[in-house]
Amino acid sequence: MRKRVRIILSLVVASFLLIGLTACNSGNDKVRIAEVTRSIFYAPQYVAIEKGFFKDEGIDVELTTVFGGDKVMTTLLSDGADIGLVGSETSIYVYAQGSNDPVINFAQLTQTDGTFLVSREAVEDFSWDQLKDSTFLGQRKGGMPQMVGEFVLKKHGIDPHNDLELIQNIDFANISSAFASGTGDYVQLFEPQASVFEKEGIGHIVASFGTESGHVPYTTFMAKQSYMDENPETVEKFTRGLYKAQQWIQTASAKEIAEIIQPYFEDTELELIEMSVERYKSQGSFATDPILDIDEWNNLQDIMDEAGELPQYVEHETLVNTDIADSVIE
Repeated sequence: MRKRVRIILSLVVASFLLIGLTACNSGNDKVRIAEVTRSIFYAPQYVAIEKGFFKDEGIDVELTTVFGGDKVMTTLLSDGADIGLVGSETSIYVYAQGSNDPVINFAQLTQTDGTFLVSREAVEDFSWDQLKDSTFLGQRKGGMPQMVGEFVLKKHGIDPHNDLELIQNIDFANISSAFASGTGDYVQLFEPQASVFEKEGIGHIVASFGTESGHVPYTTFMAKQSYMDENPETVEKFTRGLYKAQQWIQTASAKEIAEIIQPYFEDTELELIEMSVERYKSQGSFATDPILDIDEWNNLQDIMDEAGELPQYVEHETLVNTDIADSVIE
């Protein structure tokens, strides 16, 4: 009987020790990220998770996809997430509304537009003027995809509100299915959806908005100023993990990257993922470091102004923190 009691006590003690060790080993900082969509465009983020670059820095990531920039910002402002991955224009909108806790851009992920122009019909010799008198299935008004789309159209002498029929009343998450069901002659899509449609014969990629619009802070990691003030070490460790992924991607092949991020696109063939990665790599869409510089910030506001969506001009230093990225790189 006494022997049995000793065994039970030993097991209890061992259990408490195991729990204690587990608690000590799980001392990583938990960071909740709300991403604006699930896209191969965000490959460096998935690489940072899958290659353990965040984990090596003591960061445990909880990733949630929240479709739409407005929804990401709502999640961030209501403390449903610590960090948002979304277009930098959203931080300007919040600031213009008079927020006393502004959202700060601290690490850039992508540096070009990530959408492609997809035509319903095959086009041998595409020219932008072919969009005149067509039906164009656009993106959400005030969002970066739509503003860049309008910027590029105007660059090619097309008035998006008079020279074609612009459809903007479809929710972001339903745009691809609307095109697949027959709405629109042209649509603006991210990868891998653009390549999937091309393979299935639903549409044909004819141009890249990324190569047409120049460098812009298209998607960045941002957080409320209060969160950054309260968690400076966490933000720095997060940025360092991201930078490691950005460096790795620069030397890795499209195939290597595709194999790493495939778990995030289980319904997409590896070959299509690789093709999409190669498209983004070849046009320099993935930022090579986390720094969001002044020229990119000003280009963003020029695009917003051209679209009539810039509520006010905001200085770079007001909503962008480059000190963290600078220290990580050094």
